[in-house]
Amino acid sequence: MAWFKRQGNEIVSEAERTVRTEGLWVKCPDCGKAIFRAELDANLQVCPYCGHHFKMDARRRIDLLLEPGYELVDLDLKSTDPLNFTDLKPYKKRLAEAQAKTGLNDAIVNAVGKLGEHNVVISAMEYSFIGGSMGAVVGETIARAVDRSLDTRSPLVIISASGGARMMEGIVSLMQLAKISTALGRLADEKIPYISLMTDPTTGGVTASFAMLGDLNIAEPGALIGFAGPRVIEQTIRQKLPEGFQRSEFLLEHGFLDAVVSRKDTKAYLDRAFTWMTA
Repeated sequence: MAWFKRQGNEIVSEAERTVRTEGLWVKCPDCGKAIFRAELDANLQVCPYCGHHFKMDARRRIDLLLEPGYELVDLDLKSTDPLNFTDLKPYKKRLAEAQAKTGLNDAIVNAVGKLGEHNVVISAMEYSFIGGSMGAVVGETIARAVDRSLDTRSPLVIISASGGARMMEGIVSLMQLAKISTALGRLADEKIPYISLMTDPTTGGVTASFAMLGDLNIAEPGALIGFAGPRVIEQTIRQKLPEGFQRSEFLLEHGFLDAVVSRKDTKAYLDRAFTWMTA
C-alpha cells in the first residue's frame, strides 16, 4: 500500500515523488555526497565538495575550449563490420545503438576554431560510444585532424577518453596505432605543437599510441591512465599495486605526465602553452 503525503493542495504518493525527483541528484563516487544535477552542470561536471571530475561528452568539451563560431568537421565517416563480428550481440547492433544514444557516427568529434587567439584543431573522443574504443573511423578521423593541422599549420589538441582499441574490428583497429603515430611524426617534423589531454579513462591502445606522444602530455585530476587496467596487472604479477597507481597524480610524480590540470583551468593552460610554443 503506497504512502501518501500532501504537497500543496495536491495529495501525491511517495512513488510519484520519487519519479518527479529522479535524476535531479547525482552521488559523487569519491566523497559520496549528493549533488544537485544543475549545480554539477554549472560546475563543469566537477564535484563541488571533493573535486572529482565526472565524465564529459566530446561536444561539450569542445564547446568549453573553443570560442563561439567554431566548426565541427569530419563527421560523415561510419564504421563497417569487416569481421561480421558477434559476441553477446552483433557488432552492427552495437554500432546502431551507440549512434542512436550519442547522435554521433562514431566515438570521435573533430573541430576547428579559435582557442583564445590561436587557430587550433581539436579531436575529442566520446566515451559513451562503445567505451570510446578506437576503430577504423576513430583512427581515420584523428589522422584527418593531423592533416588539417599540417595544412593550416595550426596547433593540435587530442582529448582522450577511451578503453583502447575496438577489438570487434580486429587487426583493422590495431593498425590505427601505427597510422596515427606516423601522422603525428610528420607534425613533429614540421614543429607544429600537439598537446595530448588525457581524461578518465585513457587506456589500452590509445595510451600506447597518440595519447602519450604529445609535445605536452597533460591530464585531468584523478584520471585512470595506463595500458592494462590495475586489476589485470595485479592478477598478472600477483602483487598489490601502490595506492593511486595509474592515476594522473601518480603518473605526474613518476615523470609520465607534464601537468595535471583541473577542468576549469584547461582552456587558460592551453592558451598559455600555445603562446610560448608558437613564439
